[in-house]
Amino acid sequence: MKIHEDWFPGLVGDIAALHARHYAASHGFGAVFEAKVARELGDFLTKPRSPGDFFRAVEHDGRALGSIALEDEGHGLGHLRWFILDASLRGSGLGRRLLGEALAHARAQGIGRVYLWTLDGLPAAARLYAEAGFVEVERLTATQWGKAVTELRLEWS
Repeated sequence: MKIHEDWFPGLVGDIAALHARHYAASHGFGAVFEAKVARELGDFLTKPRSPGDFFRAVEHDGRALGSIALEDEGHGLGHLRWFILDASLRGSGLGRRLLGEALAHARAQGIGRVYLWTLDGLPAAARLYAEAGFVEVERLTATQWGKAVTELRLEWS
């Protein structure tokens, strides 16, 4: 297993597929969601990086099995995105480690607030975020990606 700090062949497709499979099973999401993940992750990986941006991807045998990103939005605010691990890696402590590294990077770069959007009904993710110090600041229920879902905005500072 190798941790990458940037793109490698197949990364965008693998991470989009991980998200698509996970959220199709948990929330019934379809092609619109998968395409959004692929498009936005691809945009992030091909734009010039700011010092506050952070990216890690887990690779094994040429396949991406996980990722996390922090997008520096300026003015001390960061957006945590594309945080996912293949089911075979969940519970290994790797997610906690990657999240800790992203938040340590934020702190070192003067990013005092980090937010993320997640979905209600993901208890393992909720526990991990709470343990890291994230708190819920907003809750929206709307039809996203063809399904009614409740989204949670969590913040860390």
